[in-house]
Amino acid sequence: EGETWCVAKHLLAATMRLIDVGTKLHSDGKQTEARDMFAKAHKIYSIFWALRLKLVNTSGLKKIAEKPWTLETIMDKLVDCCDEK
Repeated sequence: EGETWCVAKHLLAATMRLIDVGTKLHSDGKQTEARDMFAKAHKIYSIFWALRLKLVNTSGLKKIAEKPWTLETIMDKLVDCCDEK
């Protein structure tokens, strides 16, 4: 749990930094670069929530690495968490 929180903390820090850079780029009129930074921030934030909601089994991380999830798959799992099929 401690290691997971440490990773989560760094993911949040990276997200905040990317948002800061994106905001600066946006204010400088560099819209394309700003959107890229915001998209990267969104992907990292999705990974943060996947870890915190235990959608990623960290004990078997090597096994997951053999069958990688895409960032979009992680976000889909977050959005569909309440889907009662």
